[in-house]
This record gives sequence, structure tokens and C-alpha cells, in this order.
Amino acid sequence: MIGTGKYRSFEEMARCHAASGAEVVTVAVRRVNLTDKTKESMLDYIDREKMFILPNTAGCYTADDAIRTARLGREVGLSNWVKLEVIGDEKTLFPDNAGLVEATRVLAKEGFIVLPYTNDDVVNAKRLIDAGAAAVMPLAAPIGSGLGIQNPTNLRIMREMITEVPLIVDAGVGTASDAAIAMEMGADGILMNTAVAAAEDAEKMALAMKLGVEAGRLAFEAGRMDRRLYASASSPLSGVIGRG
Repeated sequence: MIGTGKYRSFEEMARCHAASGAEVVTVAVRRVNLTDKTKESMLDYIDREKMFILPNTAGCYTADDAIRTARLGREVGLSNWVKLEVIGDEKTLFPDNAGLVEATRVLAKEGFIVLPYTNDDVVNAKRLIDAGAAAVMPLAAPIGSGLGIQNPTNLRIMREMITEVPLIVDAGVGTASDAAIAMEMGADGILMNTAVAAAEDAEKMALAMKLGVEAGRLAFEAGRMDRRLYASASSPLSGVIGRG
């Protein structure tokens, strides 16, 4: 999954989307022109035949505001899917857990497919699932920070304990190795935006992210070797001439 914010131009955004191989693109309902068809819109630069548009409630600080924004996205024909954000703190952009659960419960009952952005708390993730979430999207680090995977233990616990719905790492990825690590840990997907848009060569970074995601997923499926404290010869010594 890839976002639409912070690109230098809509043309650059479209090139990065293509290079990334992403199947889903998130669009902030409150930041896109939905009514005036005479004006340029980022939606004009999204290939809907290749990418599924996932509206999000970015910029919402209460459950009620997020619910209204999700309804607006559906009413104008974007989708009944929603990446749900209910922000609890303006500086860190950490989620409001209580508001997130409340909004998930309301929207799920209204037929929305809800994908909530949440913290790396398995208890709250379970509450979201009970409220009707179709996936959980824990942060790896603060939104837009590019710090990479700062909470591997929590994410591993979530991966082990959450099997009912997909687990999608959202926020904090900075470069391709971060994406690979997240996928090696068993994430079902990754949502990224700033890491691509803010790179010096955004299109090249988008391709790097694609390769990182693919490599990490293959490594997870392959099953890595056990870690050992001491060396272990890669070639067996039995049967070697002059030995035994």
C-alpha cells in the first residue's frame, strides 16, 4: 500500500505508484477535491484499473469526525473501505485508542470495511477486531519519522497473537531494509508514504521498496535458519580424506 501525500507533483506521485507495484493507494478524504470537477485532482493521476483506492480519515481527532469523514468518502463514491485514523495527540500523531474502537464499531455496523491505524498494543488490537476491524495497522514508529522498526518485540507479539485478520505495518518505514524487516517478521503488508515521497529520488525509492517487500516476504515464507551462538561448519567434515 502507498500514500498520496508530500510528493513534489502529481506526475511524480503517479510514477512512484507505478514503480512501487503497490495494489492499494490511500487518499485522505479531507484533502482531496471531491466536488469541483473543473479543478485538477490527485484522483486524476491514480490508475484505478491497477490500484484500489482506500479513503482515509487523516486529520481527524475525534471518533465523530472520523465517522463523518468516512461517510463522506462513501457518499461521493470513493469506497466503503476506510483506513481509519483517530489521532489522539497533535505532536506525536499517536492514535486515540478509545476513539478508534468507538469509530470502528460504528462504521463496521454501517457496512464499512475498516482498517484502523493503531499503536503496537495487542490488547487494543484485539478490541478493534472485536469491534469489527477487517485488519489492524500498527505503527512501527511515529508517522513520517522514517525511524524504521522501533518496536520489533511488540510487532512479533502481535504477529503471533493476531491471526484472525491481516496485520499491516503502518508508519515509520524509512528505507527498503525497514520494509524487508517488517515483512520478514510476518507482516501481511506495509503502508508507506513519506519514505518514498521524501526521498531524493522518489521513483527509485519506490522501486527499492517494492523489492524490499518482495524479498522480505520470500524470506519469511522460506523460514530462516536458527540462530546459533557458536560457529557451525557449512561443509560436513565426515568422509573427508585424511579424517577418520
